[in-house]
Amino acid sequence: MTVTSSNLETQLTELQQTVQQEIAAADRLDRIEEIRVGYLGKKGQLSKILGGMGKLDASDRPRIGKLANEVKEAVQTDLDNKRNDLQSAAIQAQLEAETLDVTMPAVVRSQGRRHPLNSTIDRILDIFVGLGYTVATGPEIETDYYNFEALNTPPDHPARDMQDTFYLPGDRLLRTHTSSVQIRYMEQHEPPIRIVAPGQVYRRDTVDSTHSAVFHQIELLAIDKGLTFTDLKGTVRQFVRQIFGDVEVRFRPSYFPFTEPSAEVDVKWKGNWLEVLGCGTVDPNVLKAVGYDPEVYTGFAAGLGVERFAMVLHQMDDIRRLYASDLRFLRQF
Repeated sequence: MTVTSSNLETQLTELQQTVQQEIAAADRLDRIEEIRVGYLGKKGQLSKILGGMGKLDASDRPRIGKLANEVKEAVQTDLDNKRNDLQSAAIQAQLEAETLDVTMPAVVRSQGRRHPLNSTIDRILDIFVGLGYTVATGPEIETDYYNFEALNTPPDHPARDMQDTFYLPGDRLLRTHTSSVQIRYMEQHEPPIRIVAPGQVYRRDTVDSTHSAVFHQIELLAIDKGLTFTDLKGTVRQFVRQIFGDVEVRFRPSYFPFTEPSAEVDVKWKGNWLEVLGCGTVDPNVLKAVGYDPEVYTGFAAGLGVERFAMVLHQMDDIRRLYASDLRFLRQF
């Protein structure tokens, strides 16, 4: 058969009409894909028709090529529209099959909240991070070395007594403070150091309105050249101001085996002096235990009980409320 431009025009027109009819009759998405491959694929009907263009006169090829592109675009548009229609119909059918009765009564679920202990910890850490401190953590099961010996706590110190510490088999115990984190951190880092260490600690305390065998501490440590007790006082005053507001602060001489000199810090809260934390300059023996030269470096440390801060800030009268899991109480915060 002789290939002429007229023949190709007729074939292209008939192809478009045939495809339109098949698309209109298609009722499945896979059928749309079959039509596309059969007519517009590499081995489809359109490609076969265009294979005869090489036999046309050069003057006829642009016109037939333009017509072929128009047919291809029209067919592709029809395919896309039909595909969208079938997809929409499928979604609508699914929605109708899964129709929900919006008149049914709603199920009201309890809303969770931040526990006052967690919110207090976050608030305190935010203050110290804002002052340039890094948060550090350590294990709750410790050795005697990290919990006592490296912190200059002598063997006859009351804290080592079986009545005050939870001892485990072997040379293990439940840490009595987060000061052990300071030792571990200093062993792995060179000065300058500024860290704040939050975590749970354990002591053989009789549980009452102000004591618990398990509670939370946050301790801070700063090591650098030239740090003095004055730097400690400035840091503590800045922290107290941010957490309690513009309150009166006093430092009372005290004793801790790992700091010298040491002090207790009180704030004037609602007309009464309230003890809030202990602090002091790091004892040279602690620096020697981690390989620091106390002739070059000095530092200060402080520690506070989170529960006490939570009770003061949230006006609680019994520490046991923090652990009672009483939602009626906790929903207040």
